[in-house]
Amino acid sequence: MPIYEYQCQACGNEHEALQKMSAEPLVECPVCAKPELKKKISAVGFRLKGNGWYETDFKGGSKKKETDPAKTESKTESKKSTGHSCDSGCSH
Repeated sequence: MPIYEYQCQACGNEHEALQKMSAEPLVECPVCAKPELKKKISAVGFRLKGNGWYETDFKGGSKKKETDPAKTESKTESKKSTGHSCDSGCSH
């Protein structure tokens, strides 16, 4: 749901309201109760809530983890030092 910004023309109070896009604009100020509330023109913000939203859903690009050549080399060295090259869990 979008978050809209409003400003009261009577008292100057500004606030945000979480509303459906199809909802009628608010008109009554929550501070002075006068029907002088006007929707401000601004960038619309969205609140993503509920199950299924992950921090990686909207990130751009695909960053791959960089491998450290020293660590890769040390793993290769340890396999060579055992004298056995089976990686599939055999009994040796």
